Amino acid sequence: MSASLRLPHHQIAMRPGSMAQPNHTSQCHLQASDDNPYNLRKGELSSGTTIMAVPFDGGVVLGADSRSSTGTYVATKIADKITQLHDRIWICRSGSASDTQALSDYVRHYLGQLAIETGRPPTVKTAAHLMRRLIYENKDHLMAGVIIGGWDAVEGGSVYNIPLGGSCMKMPFAIGGSGSTYIYGLVDSKFKEGMGKDEALELVKKSISHAMARDGSSGGVIRYVVVMEQGNQKEFIPGNALPYGP
Repeated sequence: MSASLRLPHHQIAMRPGSMAQPNHTSQCHLQASDDNPYNLRKGELSSGTTIMAVPFDGGVVLGADSRSSTGTYVATKIADKITQLHDRIWICRSGSASDTQALSDYVRHYLGQLAIETGRPPTVKTAAHLMRRLIYENKDHLMAGVIIGGWDAVEGGSVYNIPLGGSCMKMPFAIGGSGSTYIYGLVDSKFKEGMGKDEALELVKKSISHAMARDGSSGGVIRYVVVMEQGNQKEFIPGNALPYGP
């Protein structure tokens, strides 16, 4: 029997300062109303974000907006939702900021230990399944939906989507957060297998820009990271230079 990865509840309590989809309640008896359009529990606040990852031939591009909201209040407009887990493995975070930061710290610690014990870098798949197990075994206490992407010698550039609840799926591309509902059609029409680095980067930039223009819970700047065998390139696009348009 494998050891449990259940986390101490005081480290993963839901707190304001979140950044993902507006309806996080599992209370089926709650009803929507003019005062509570998202069926939120008492004291729970709606939140939002836009995160995205697209693999290409030789690596992966991960991107996110930078608005962290608490209800209708923007807590910060310069949040960094893209976090490094290992040399060539990164995570896009949505949900409770505190929960996803704690989860990222745990997975970074485990991956560091694994790399030392085995003498080789961990794979993106290993990181994704570690995160999946943490989220699934603590799903009653977490509000976390993440995308893990990176490069390794086994699969090259790869992307794994882990939504609320803890399922884990390898995807040809992944988008998440409240802003993702506005850009599924755009991404479906523009994405193609075997894209180059520049094509993948342009798709991420344009898609997140459109989501930020439509979704009131997404905004700020676009942060993105390009992950390849040769290294990582992390940049941002300021809000007055977003590539929004046809």
